[in-house]
Amino acid sequence: MGDHKSLVERLIRLGIIRTEKVRRAAETVKREIFVPKRYRNMAYVDTPLPIGEGQTISAPHMVFMMDELLDLELGQLVVEIGSGSGYHAATIAEIIAPSSEPPHRWGTVVTVEINPILSIQAYLNLREAGYSSRVHVINMDGSAGIPLRMKVDRILVTAAAPDVPKPLFDLLREGGKMVIPVGSPSFLGQDLLLVERSHGRMIKKKIIEVAFVPLRGRYGWN
Repeated sequence: MGDHKSLVERLIRLGIIRTEKVRRAAETVKREIFVPKRYRNMAYVDTPLPIGEGQTISAPHMVFMMDELLDLELGQLVVEIGSGSGYHAATIAEIIAPSSEPPHRWGTVVTVEINPILSIQAYLNLREAGYSSRVHVINMDGSAGIPLRMKVDRILVTAAAPDVPKPLFDLLREGGKMVIPVGSPSFLGQDLLLVERSHGRMIKKKIIEVAFVPLRGRYGWN
């Protein structure tokens, strides 16, 4: 058992949540909306939880560590690969399109989920939580990129890829950033990478060892 306020305070003490904007997102988005009913009493325990279809909702510390690494700003266009239950997309939306700001200043999250059942569930969860006008859910193979007419500011990948998918890197604008776990599908030997596009080149920085479910799709593990 745990409670929302205590979880956020603990992640601040541990130095996971470092900025005011990520703290506000952590406090605002209700994780219990995004976990299956049978796990609602564990919504504010800092652990991954099953969401069905062999997938999980990430532990809160990992969600907010990734949000800090993304360096999110009001008004950005952010792509997430791997919607899961929609929770991570909601935390991003609360930073780039907070309800405290007028809609004309809002950014947009485009979250992509390869599993049709999870994509529907993510949409329903986001609608219940009040984010359906700020987060667009697409059911497709996001590993191979998505058909957008413009480059994006940030990309988040929530499953471990064999390497950084070139179609995703090509989506990033100059100066854009991507956070992605890369490594074995067996949960061992994965690294969380911060990837930046600088003068057209890919700059990679290893952050920490992690354990994510494998990325599925053309540029994932099959």
